[in-house]
Parts: sequence; structure tokens; C-alpha cells
Amino acid sequence: MRVAEGDTTDRAAGRRQFLRFGLAAFAAVAAPSVMLPASVAEAAVPGRSVRRLDLHNINTGERFNDVYWAEGAYRPDALRRLDVLLRDHRAGQVARFDPRLLDVLSDLHRRMGSTEPFRVICGYRTRSTNALARRRSKGVAKESYHTRAMAVDVALPDRSLKGLAQEAKRMQAGGVGVYNSSGFVHVDVGPVRTW
Repeated sequence: MRVAEGDTTDRAAGRRQFLRFGLAAFAAVAAPSVMLPASVAEAAVPGRSVRRLDLHNINTGERFNDVYWAEGAYRPDALRRLDVLLRDHRAGQVARFDPRLLDVLSDLHRRMGSTEPFRVICGYRTRSTNALARRRSKGVAKESYHTRAMAVDVALPDRSLKGLAQEAKRMQAGGVGVYNSSGFVHVDVGPVRTW
């Protein structure tokens, strides 16, 4: 049987289309098992800007690894989850965190190029928890920014405290204190100062 030239061209085009469809279907099925780094995945969506955080509260074992700001707005559900994760676990009290602090942490994590979550040592502190901490340590301020939900004490397992503090200081976004013996860096969104 002889095939007309147009039929051959149509068959070839049909095969190419079938192969493209097959590859696209395979990619769609295989994609969920492929994890791209957040920065790559975020950059892959044109015109979309996101901010994410990766936090592990060492006192409660809770973790947040998600986008908290997207398409020009904070995500209320993510902010609530972050407030809970950063709560005063001793008193069981939750406070609404200043979103500027979340932005500082997100930017600091990106600048550090870390693949590990921030280890959260302390987030919000009630006044009574702060008073207790002051009795135990001379380094706790009476009017701590922790009591205003504007401060967090963090560390990165794959980065040095010195490097983390230096980068936080370069940002000039608020207060930065290094506590080498306790193994954390204090970051707040109060006035720019260091210790």
C-alpha cells in the first residue's frame, strides 16, 4: 500500500505530538517526587515573589517550613502558625509577632545560604517568664523585646554563631546580640544596636 506524502507528514507530526504528550505526562507524574530547593522553585514561577521560613522550636519540637508571604501579602494562616510556634511555651501564651521580624529572619536565612532550619531557642516571653529569666541571668533585659513579640533567639546548625551575628549586624534591621556560652544569636526589630 502506498502512502501519500501528506499522510506521512501528518503521521510524523502525530508521533511527535504523542511523544511530547507522553513526556509531559511522565513529568507530571514524576514531579511530586522531585524536591527543588525553595529558591529554585520560587524563581521558576514568573512574577511571583514569596517569603518563606524554616524554623524548628527546640523546646517543643514543632517545625514550620512554609511560605508566609506571597503575591504582595502576608498569609494569615501562616502567621497564626508562626505565632503558635514562637509562643511562650512555659506559660502557654501566644502573642502576635511583628511581621518585620519574620522578614528579617527570612532574609537572614537566605543570606546565610543555610540548608538547615533556624533552631529557635526563645521567641515570645510573658512578663512573668521574662522576670524568671532575669533572676537566672544578668543578660536578660527588663523591657526585653521578647515580651513585645519583636525578638527571637536562634542558631543555625550548619553555620557559626559568629557568622550568623555578623550577617545580622550587616542587615542593620534592629538589635543583634551574641550569646556564645548559650549557643544563640538574639535578633530583634527594635533600634539598631549590638552587644
